Amino acid sequence: MTGRTGRTGRGGAQASAGDLLELVRSGRATTRGALQQATGLSRATVGQRLDRLFRAGWLREGAGGPVDSPLGGRPSITLEFDDEHAVVLAADLETRHARAAVLSLSGEILAEHSGTLVIEDGPEPVLGELGRWFAELLEKAGRRAAEVCGIGLAVPGPVDSETGRVVQPPIMPGWDGYDIRGRLARAFTEHTGTAEVPVLVDNDANLMAYGEQRTAYPDCSAFALVKVSTGIGAGVVVDGSIYRGTDGGAGDIGHIRVPEGAQAQCRCGAYGCLAAVASGGAVARRLAESGVPAASGSDVRDLLAAGDPGASALAREAGRHVGEVLATVVTLLNPGVLMIAGDLAGTPFLTGVRELLYQRALPRSTAHLDVVTSRLGERAGLVGAGALVVEHLYTPERVEERLRALGV
Repeated sequence: MTGRTGRTGRGGAQASAGDLLELVRSGRATTRGALQQATGLSRATVGQRLDRLFRAGWLREGAGGPVDSPLGGRPSITLEFDDEHAVVLAADLETRHARAAVLSLSGEILAEHSGTLVIEDGPEPVLGELGRWFAELLEKAGRRAAEVCGIGLAVPGPVDSETGRVVQPPIMPGWDGYDIRGRLARAFTEHTGTAEVPVLVDNDANLMAYGEQRTAYPDCSAFALVKVSTGIGAGVVVDGSIYRGTDGGAGDIGHIRVPEGAQAQCRCGAYGCLAAVASGGAVARRLAESGVPAASGSDVRDLLAAGDPGASALAREAGRHVGEVLATVVTLLNPGVLMIAGDLAGTPFLTGVRELLYQRALPRSTAHLDVVTSRLGERAGLVGAGALVVEHLYTPERVEERLRALGV
């Protein structure tokens, strides 16, 4: 439905309460008169379907808007999506650290927590601990567990969006094919005593891209984000939707083979992967070999923030390797925005990316390209995960299912 103009495309009496909610949420029709015009429904039918949404608590009346009738008269009352009727839980897992939050339906973070969670410990303890974090965050935000409509989770591996299971993740031992949705839903119930809620899982770079694009670049029709932390991954948003490929493998650029890495073994077991020479983990390894204490991408980030010259030089070199691969990505996708995010996303790395990207890509591919760094920072994955849940639960079809379940 999103992105259409004029009528909803469902035609007359077929336009449902869910279609009306979609029109209001998108801002394309925010008065009763505008909804009639957009759908072709009668005034009485629009009123009946709006009544269901009001009774569910999903719509509210706002201030007076423009006059609907060309003959003039009193201003029409505007309709608004009530983003206070529920909340969303979101979490972003990294290799040794995690962040979780309670978000409003409009994406505002109401309470947040970050701490150590080691992904190599496996899904059972990690997801169980997230359930405990969620319960504490709800109390901190002053919201009830019964108000939670869904949970979004970002993970550092390829995800089959149909099943929510990670597929052969190089840096997530023990997670391959695991039922993440089911375990996290149970963990939420165990720690809150409420019914299970829907759980959506996606790759972290995908959700970071989704959050950043919706927040800062909503008019960008082709948006790409590259996350360089312990590993390297990319997320792509086209026409407002995440592009995942056939089975969730789109954007896995960290495992493209590069000549410079011929002798370097990647965590996936292969030799020559981009991640083996240009990720935060690879830079940390080279620093450690030179006597500088560094074990992960976050250690490299701290060294870069302190202005360490060795870390800066290696980050710039890593950026050049990534920039060479991105020249092909940019030529293929022709994005309007290329965002660099993650532990290495600073000036040295960005300088290296630009050096090779503009040197190797066709001028036509970069003529209207903005190469930028993250706007949301460490919260990008949370915002994207929250938005994924909201967009999933409030599609017209799912709205109808939920209204029937509520008995309205």
